[in-house]
Amino acid sequence: MDGGAGRTGGQDGGPMLTAADRRPWIVTCRRGDGLRLICFPYAGGGPSLFRGWPLELSQQVEVCAVQLPGREARMKEPPIGDLRRLVVELADAIEPSLDRPFALFGHSVGGLVAFEFARELRRRDGVEPVHLFVSGCPAPELSDDDRLSELPDGEFLERMRRFNGTPREILEHAEMMELVLPTLRADFSLRDTYRHRTESPLGCAISAFGGMADRAVGVDKLNPWSAHTTGGFQLWLFQGDHFFVRTAQAAVVEAVMLLLQPYMSLRL
Repeated sequence: MDGGAGRTGGQDGGPMLTAADRRPWIVTCRRGDGLRLICFPYAGGGPSLFRGWPLELSQQVEVCAVQLPGREARMKEPPIGDLRRLVVELADAIEPSLDRPFALFGHSVGGLVAFEFARELRRRDGVEPVHLFVSGCPAPELSDDDRLSELPDGEFLERMRRFNGTPREILEHAEMMELVLPTLRADFSLRDTYRHRTESPLGCAISAFGGMADRAVGVDKLNPWSAHTTGGFQLWLFQGDHFFVRTAQAAVVEAVMLLLQPYMSLRL
């Protein structure tokens, strides 16, 4: 599915793009005829994070991954650093993919994007996911004064090393970092510039996932997600640090599969 007309410049700067330069906002990792699971990666990540998930999920589940501008196949496009603008463009682009029951999974800043995307869909169409998974992501009302996106390059890169989420071979490759740094900054800006607006809770169930050794996002930041649903809340903890979604992938996918089981027979 194409993302729409080409970009001709704008507030984010970057090169002019034609329609032929645009890449899909959503990548299908495995087709299926049942529930559609749409996954949102962490800062700087892309669809490749979820390519192994179909091996451990039911064949009924169609696994899709959001592909944001500025990474992987959309590297030429300027990244978007404003979350509200991002979810509007995202909803415009992938509404055709919401033609069947769907669930959303987002890790770290991807969890925040998934949450606001769900609220955007409810505002415009009255549509909600059957289940929202927020992984390694603080509840949206918890502000963070640590504005990483505004740090000088040296300090920013040092923080990326401490996070242990960006491969060392990329961090130590100057030319590669020059390419990915704008995208990393824009992704952290999504959280840094975000201001939570109170709305009624979602009707779908929310499951919050966390890493037992995650110093940045502990239970105290995950439990408040319970206030954002009237459909039930569960907290799951996994072995690992903030990037347990990679190191404990099998356990994470098994939990997702278990929680999606009640929705497998749903049809529009």
